[in-house]
Amino acid sequence: MSVAKRLKEYLEQNHVPYSHCTHRMAYTAQEVAATQHVPGQNMAKTVVLKADDQYVMVVLPAPLKLDLEMLRRELPFGRLELASEKDLAWLFMDSELGAMPPLGNLYNPPVFVDQSLAVREEIVFNAGTHMDTIQMRYDDFERLVHPKVIHAAFATTCG
Repeated sequence: MSVAKRLKEYLEQNHVPYSHCTHRMAYTAQEVAATQHVPGQNMAKTVVLKADDQYVMVVLPAPLKLDLEMLRRELPFGRLELASEKDLAWLFMDSELGAMPPLGNLYNPPVFVDQSLAVREEIVFNAGTHMDTIQMRYDDFERLVHPKVIHAAFATTCG
């Protein structure tokens, strides 16, 4: 498998400069960042949630954890829960499970980005597989996706 066809066509149609990289199989955003030798703060991980009667994407840097309580205060939804694997397989049919790119406008869910990612010059994200990534300027991502910037995550501590 390689870059999701829909993603590649969308970036090219919108004249977005990007780099496509391949790496050894990696499943977590932190593993991908380490394999790609990019800062974890630049590695965008995508979390999909069921929010009332719709799906939403929340995008945050790899080393951070999603704070559902903070999200409940930030987002205007009554019910908020993680989407199931079945939901993800249905929503992102052209991507491997857990490797969907954070471009919600390609799949319909609105996109919310943690403020700590929105200040990065470049971001890296899964391109539909566990072996392919896209690197692009955050400004281009913002222009294409129009995400809402929120506070959604916290840093984890070891020990």
